[in-house]
Amino acid sequence: MGERRTSWEELQEPAPEVESSPVVGVFDSGFGGLTVLKALVRQMPGAQFAFLGDTARLPYGSKSRRTIARYAAESAQFLVNQQGAEFLVIACNTASALALDAIQEAVDVPVLGVIEPGAAAAAASSSTRDVLVIATEATVASHAYAAACRAQGLRAVEKACPLLVPLVEEGWIEHPVTAEVVGIYLSEVLEEARAAEQSPDTLVLGCTHYPLLRKVFEMTVPDGMRIIDSAEATAEEAARLVSAQVSEARSGAPGFSQAPSIRCFATDSVEKFERLGSRFLGLPVGKVELVDLGG
Repeated sequence: MGERRTSWEELQEPAPEVESSPVVGVFDSGFGGLTVLKALVRQMPGAQFAFLGDTARLPYGSKSRRTIARYAAESAQFLVNQQGAEFLVIACNTASALALDAIQEAVDVPVLGVIEPGAAAAAASSSTRDVLVIATEATVASHAYAAACRAQGLRAVEKACPLLVPLVEEGWIEHPVTAEVVGIYLSEVLEEARAAEQSPDTLVLGCTHYPLLRKVFEMTVPDGMRIIDSAEATAEEAARLVSAQVSEARSGAPGFSQAPSIRCFATDSVEKFERLGSRFLGLPVGKVELVDLGG
């Protein structure tokens, strides 16, 4: 039997009334952004979360900036208009790099990407003011992290690591091949930093898949090098902003329920989402709802 797909008419129905807990929408082109949701749940355990993975239209990295902006804006509108999101976290490095302005124009709620919080956390960590950034090819090609780091007074050497995402999705988190690949990538980016006469003391994980490999990175980086998880940095900043928003809107009331509520949506590959999602989230993702946002 095929999956039931939510109709367009149903998508137009208003979001259900919520109680006092803030509704946080989280968007990714796939399901790697569940690592950001995992960090958000730790920071805001009483919030309501709606996560959308635009799995029918990934990878975003192979699309034009205009197309990425359209896809991301449609996804943001679904979370705000149909799920009642009061705050949006763009848990996608490509969309954060190339479509943040378009998303902010498409919705009337605060929007936070993953790149600026990661750069700010790197600035708070680094003593030498030299940092390394590893990410996907699309994110590195955008140079968004380099620009964000530069705005923080940092020099950044960026490195695309295209083999890491498929290794994570294959489940080879602790496989010797993965450790070897990580070692090769880190050796290359450290050599690039040396050639640029830089002394990096901080490594930024600029992809939402990479937190699953944190232990591998910790065993591979030079002694004393600190690791910044952009997912954690984003969650900390989101929690601060949401708390301020809730306090202002609700006269200082805490606005949080006793337990988190998580609903997950995907535009395709629901079975894969349900199979791999728990690995990224660290919790059962439950029944993933299939939605159609158009072509």
